Amino acid sequence: MRLFLLVPLLTAALLAGPPARALAPACNAGVVFEDRDGDGRRDRGEPAIAGVLVSDGERIVRTGYEGRWSLPAEDGRTVFVIKPAGYAFPTGADGLPVFWRHVQAAPGPALRYGGIPAAPVACHDFPLRREARRKGPLQVLVFADPQPKTARDVDYYGRDIVAPLVAAAKGQRAADLGLTLGDIVDDDLALYPAMNRLTAQLRTPWLHAAGNHDLDFDAATDEESLRSFRNTFGPDTFAWEEPQASFIVLDDVIYRPGQSPAYVGGLRESQFAFLEAYLATLKRDRRIVIAAHIPFFDEPGRETFRRADRERLFALLAPFEKVLLLSGHGHVQRHHRHGPADGWQGATPLHEYNVGAACGGYWSGPADAQGIPDARMSDGTPNGYATAGFDADGGYWLRWHVARGQGEALHLHAPKVLRQGAWPGVGVYANVYMGEADTRVEYRVAGGEWQPMTRVDEADPALRHENLLDDDSARLRGYDRLPEAEASPHLWRGRLPTNLPEGEHLVEVRAFDRWRGEVRSSVTYRLERVAP
Repeated sequence: MRLFLLVPLLTAALLAGPPARALAPACNAGVVFEDRDGDGRRDRGEPAIAGVLVSDGERIVRTGYEGRWSLPAEDGRTVFVIKPAGYAFPTGADGLPVFWRHVQAAPGPALRYGGIPAAPVACHDFPLRREARRKGPLQVLVFADPQPKTARDVDYYGRDIVAPLVAAAKGQRAADLGLTLGDIVDDDLALYPAMNRLTAQLRTPWLHAAGNHDLDFDAATDEESLRSFRNTFGPDTFAWEEPQASFIVLDDVIYRPGQSPAYVGGLRESQFAFLEAYLATLKRDRRIVIAAHIPFFDEPGRETFRRADRERLFALLAPFEKVLLLSGHGHVQRHHRHGPADGWQGATPLHEYNVGAACGGYWSGPADAQGIPDARMSDGTPNGYATAGFDADGGYWLRWHVARGQGEALHLHAPKVLRQGAWPGVGVYANVYMGEADTRVEYRVAGGEWQPMTRVDEADPALRHENLLDDDSARLRGYDRLPEAEASPHLWRGRLPTNLPEGEHLVEVRAFDRWRGEVRSSVTYRLERVAP
């Protein structure tokens, strides 16, 4: 019976002609080397670099004496080098650092925005170049939620955020490092190249976290939902080392197709494996910066980040003395100090800075003389970006910058006129953008004594005023309305006296920023005498 079956098989083989050339076996290995001439190839005399960490987002290996690394060739993985301090990666045509490559020999799922195309998996060497040691703190630009929906919004991002920074840099790097905390675009992933061209003008190595608007929404699973993002930006979970700090970028958006809501904050098992392996390589006094999109704290009344994942992450971070969390997503400015109620068991509260949005209130509101919308956020904070500085000893500072602004740290709202002798129930409001519960905010009127202002859980009256103007307008005042004013976590109030002489009076406000020190602003109001 076996001989009978063998004859037609042999005949078919002969008719088929000579065998096709076999594909080369997948090779997920290579060398990390010092690229002294910057050509991307290892030339004679260019040494291998030992001790460099290479990962596929789950496993981590360290290069040996000859700079060699090797990982399993598993389709769907993105392999990357964890940049060691004192080195830099080459820059690609899109302006992004080249530190990764995909392992995708077989076609992946068909996705609207392309996903990751199949390609032979050949051995790969990673070039690094030595970087001159920089003096002083590490300067980092932090963008959250640029989130353009259209080419028009991309133009706003360029003129409102990027162009002023380029002008200030005067042909140099705008910063030592840049971070975008997700929602690079608003669902239209075809806008990635245009955004990258603008960000590249900053001449700064730039890292990207994935947001809930960066997903392939036609993906069937969470694991497949960032293929188009990864094809542009590389790994969704990785680490990057500078002399002053180790940066860990996490995809913390768990996509849930067909459910409502379609996503929740959390982490995958592979990410925990990566974190465990990487954190084991760091000293306990090392400054660690975690960058992600969805905040690690929950919104009131609902679990927006899976508690079990948060507690597991915090348990891994607890042994470290210096940890800072950076997140976006909320389109407001907030500071959160994690404690036992959040699952944090460290010796001191864990600081999370929930960074305001570059697009503010989604590029909405009336346009100014340059045609750029107001775009303030629901807590009253103008749109903009943050900067962070990290010292060699692990210390850090944070600062918010109003887009195209002159370093404004707060704004005031007060009535223009009050009746002299009226009941003093009307107040001046101070929105202190980087304010926290313990921020000291004071005011004085007409050169009098400084008095404390009271922190209030209210909506910013300046934004409420804009909401009312929108209500009363028979036409849209911009492409879309500004967001509805919500209670601001950094708003203070002081009563305005009405027992002063008739005329105009100066109101001065000072706030004591944790990092910038004293910041000031002022406004005037007028007392008018009215006959009974």
